[in-house]
Amino acid sequence: MISARPRLLLATRNLDKIEEIREALAGLEIDLLTVDELGPLPEVIEDQETLLGNAVKKAATLASLSGLLALADDTGLEVDALNGAPGVYSSRYSGEGATYAENVAKLLSDLVGVPSSERTARFRCVIAIADARGVETVDGVCEGYILDVPRGSGGFGYDPVFLVPESGKTFAELTLAEKNRISHRGRALARMRVVLEKRLERGS
Repeated sequence: MISARPRLLLATRNLDKIEEIREALAGLEIDLLTVDELGPLPEVIEDQETLLGNAVKKAATLASLSGLLALADDTGLEVDALNGAPGVYSSRYSGEGATYAENVAKLLSDLVGVPSSERTARFRCVIAIADARGVETVDGVCEGYILDVPRGSGGFGYDPVFLVPESGKTFAELTLAEKNRISHRGRALARMRVVLEKRLERGS
């Protein structure tokens, strides 16, 4: 049976992101679909110079192609000692197709000799939803420090080296629920959940 509930297309193939999004939006009267579940859709190239630009491009492109409300995010790690790098290039910091481990290794290599007090950083996330009526965006930021060695086995990306002072743990040492309460993406998703709730109340 086809569901009569509204559908939201998650414009990512990153299974780790999908898990975090599903957790944060659980309970909403909306069906979440991935691009792989919907059918063959092209990969949207992240060629914008800002997180906002990439998120909007991905959401708007896939909304247009699918005819559905689409949600996309772009996230960057900004390290002060590296003048804000890797930033918008976080997922490909050590090259196109880089693994999580390769990106972390390059980051730690670039920070060799930088004292812990100067390893301040922040994760920044921009989330966009788009449909035929336009685009809405929200963002979230989480401040922290970059460790010199990874800690924890959870999370993904730079999580094992990103220490959150308020918890005394890296993202990789937190449960998914704990991470979603304080992370950049968790904060952005909490704001986007409010946007989606208002849409559902309006029946749109």
